[in-house]
Amino acid sequence: MNARIENALNAQVEKECSSSQYYLAMASWAEGQGLNGTARFLYRHSDEERFHMLKLIKFINERGGKAIVPSVPQPPEEFKNLANVFELLLEHELQVTSSINEVVDTCLQEKDYTTHNFMQWYVSEQLEEEALARTILDKLKLIDGDKGGMYMFDRDLENFEFVDQQNQAGQQA
Repeated sequence: MNARIENALNAQVEKECSSSQYYLAMASWAEGQGLNGTARFLYRHSDEERFHMLKLIKFINERGGKAIVPSVPQPPEEFKNLANVFELLLEHELQVTSSINEVVDTCLQEKDYTTHNFMQWYVSEQLEEEALARTILDKLKLIDGDKGGMYMFDRDLENFEFVDQQNQAGQQA
């Protein structure tokens, strides 16, 4: 594997790992606030980010590179409110999108079309992640602090169904 591509992919592994930990911290905070549906949603979102990291690690190793399991900085323990959690989530997803685009650009510069093709899954995934975060923020704006609305919002997040990406990825392989 090209060293520049390997470095870019390992940097993305770190970002996905960091995302998983960040969302785990958000989930823990939400659970402490009595927002069990939001916590469940964020715990599952954390698992999804870990899956993204594992997918990269396996790809690097399968291509003859050396995947590096990163240590990441501790995420915050406290958040201002629920809207703040999802504002930070969207901001973080935008940063991840930018990072993925940089990996894709590096693939094109290095003419590594196999890795470029692999990264297209992440490009599509980021579109979904950003749209989901924006939709959640739009709903929170509509609620505007209404307690009944917050109760229903939390319940809706508890029942939110993630696409089973692990099975989808296995079917695509």
